[in-house]
Amino acid sequence: QVQLVESGGGLVQAGGSLRLSCAASGRTFSNYVMGWFRQAPGKEREFVAAISWTYGGTYYADSVKGRFTISRDNAKTSLYLQMNGLKPEDTAVYTCAAKRGGPIYQQGGYDYWGQGTQVTVSS
Repeated sequence: QVQLVESGGGLVQAGGSLRLSCAASGRTFSNYVMGWFRQAPGKEREFVAAISWTYGGTYYADSVKGRFTISRDNAKTSLYLQMNGLKPEDTAVYTCAAKRGGPIYQQGGYDYWGQGTQVTVSS
């Protein structure tokens, strides 16, 4: 079983920063791709970023490239999303996800999902 629990969401002013964490539990994540998604009210779920758990390769949506950084701590089995230069349009519920292999740029195919953490960016 793979369980994912997000934390670190909150209210921040435009231009501010926030770091989200995702605590992952499971046997091993050696062959996994981990990702962050977000969903704003009335909108579809949107891919944000992905990382290869073993190799550390990353891939970002154009909307967050240069502002967000995805990373992981293998020892702590934790996934992070550092968000800088936040904009009101970044407001959404952010969810971490995992899938068993596949290219990091393939945005679908995720098998496991957390419950999400709310990020609100004020104007």
